[in-house]
Amino acid sequence: MNISVGVMAYNEESNIGNLLNAILNQKTKKANIKEIIVVSSGSTDKTNEIVNNFSKKNKKIKLIVEKERKGKSEAINLFLKKAKSKILVLESADTIPEINSIENLCSRLSSPKVGIGTGRFIPIKSNKKLMNFIVQLQWKLHHLISKENPKFGELIAFRNIINKIPRTAVDEEEIASIIKKKGLKLIYEPKAIVYNKGPETIKDFIRQRRRIYAGHLELRKRTNHSASTMNKTLLLKTVIKYSFRNISKILHLLIAIILETIARFLGWIDFKVKKDHSIWKISITTKKIR
Repeated sequence: MNISVGVMAYNEESNIGNLLNAILNQKTKKANIKEIIVVSSGSTDKTNEIVNNFSKKNKKIKLIVEKERKGKSEAINLFLKKAKSKILVLESADTIPEINSIENLCSRLSSPKVGIGTGRFIPIKSNKKLMNFIVQLQWKLHHLISKENPKFGELIAFRNIINKIPRTAVDEEEIASIIKKKGLKLIYEPKAIVYNKGPETIKDFIRQRRRIYAGHLELRKRTNHSASTMNKTLLLKTVIKYSFRNISKILHLLIAIILETIARFLGWIDFKVKKDHSIWKISITTKKIR
């Protein structure tokens, strides 16, 4: 099973070297990583220099440079155009996969009925107690929801049957919607673990969640595809279950709900006024994983 890995980067000098090492060191049996394509869009830091140094040592690594930042969806389209393998992997540039994550995820696509899979995202701990709780809660809920209905993001693997995707703020769910329309199965693989870093400030959290919610609303209107976290019944059921099991953290939980509600309200306004979130402001506190 040949794999092409795509990494979309914008000013990722703090993590891109760690990520490339993590991909190169993946333990695989079924998955054969044939190429790693980094699309650097308008980077002004040392991202391009770091990737170039890696490519000199390993021919699998290829760098595509966009002089102007046009948005992640446009960068993904460049990857889709260049990737040669039948199975494609997209991993966010500000994440780190566990050593067997790509194998665990891609092996699920050995079934011809499966078109796309996503992994489990675990945020590294922060010393900002409130924000650490909120971020850990967010991804814990995503995990619980994904066990019933996959939520796509950060790390996905899918069949190379897409020529391009439209301009979007929620690219992984956009790809999932296209795969689903082709009649293929969407799966969640919790053993494909990838580490990320959540926002450390309320401002960054609201900005991130606002953009994602607006993107999901736009995707739903255009394609009739809803991310699993847009299912209010499933979300409420999951939150209630979590609350009963963590009653001592009820105050922090209420604060998290309030912040998420504010973010969704602002995202709804952005959707109504048709604000374009496809090129978004980077939340600096979500970067450097190690």
